[in-house]
Amino acid sequence: MLCNTHNWGRKKTLLARVSVVLILLPIVSVVMASPQSEADAIPHVNAKARQGYISYLSAVRNKAFAIAPGGAWAWQQDAATEEEAEELALQRCQSHTNQKCVLYALNNQVVFNSKNWPTLWGPYTSRQQAVEAGLGSKVGQKFYDLSYKDARGRSHSISELKGKVVFVHFWGSWCPPCMREFPALKKLNKHLRDKLRNDVAMVFLHMREPYQDAKRWVKEKGFSQLPVYDSGSLGSDHTVLSLKNGEKIQDRKVARVFPSSYVLDKHGIVVFSHHGPVENWLEYIPFIEHAVQKSGRPGG
Repeated sequence: MLCNTHNWGRKKTLLARVSVVLILLPIVSVVMASPQSEADAIPHVNAKARQGYISYLSAVRNKAFAIAPGGAWAWQQDAATEEEAEELALQRCQSHTNQKCVLYALNNQVVFNSKNWPTLWGPYTSRQQAVEAGLGSKVGQKFYDLSYKDARGRSHSISELKGKVVFVHFWGSWCPPCMREFPALKKLNKHLRDKLRNDVAMVFLHMREPYQDAKRWVKEKGFSQLPVYDSGSLGSDHTVLSLKNGEKIQDRKVARVFPSSYVLDKHGIVVFSHHGPVENWLEYIPFIEHAVQKSGRPGG
């Protein structure tokens, strides 16, 4: 039997083309991000919120996912329109926080504005607005003029820090969530001390334990460089804080749980508060830097 060399040549050409296709296909394949990696990209939120976002990804349209500085979040699915989904998600988020909620995702598209994110503590108060602001611990209020002492026994107060952005942190060495926060707070303190020493002050006030117990703990655990001041607390049954004018307030007015944290603008107005441990304090550096740049200006 004779071989048909022409047909054999055509077969070899086809085999070569198939081989090329088989070799090239793996090269052009697309790697899709996993739902977990997409959830991990959301700033400020905790594990529960990330799990919620994974559920959101598989939810039906129309849907929206909203977040706020400090970790508040909410989402809406199966709305009549995209606009309705957005409105309902923002409303639900806002019901959990006094920070401004913004849209993170709409249907299957991330619409988060990362550039605008650190500006959400603003707009900041003017000098006149600060003078007229009510006293308290809510966002927009003038924070209590707490009195405290340093390690040498010298008296200080919050009002002495006017002109700086102030980070006030209420904690206790007896409080497990407080202790878990300290490594991140140590890193935050180092960054602020290195980059913004003249513009930011940190005040750590121990609660419901003697000052010496708090100082002993920070020394033993390697946190001695943190600005831990004497709040005046004498023990577990001591629940009052002193103001500069001599008045007293219950510690629950500023710390309904421990830890509790506040950021004050340069006029002493609360721009951020958080009750409970924060997931990652380093994520708040751009917010603090923005407050340094924009708060305390004439007219704002």
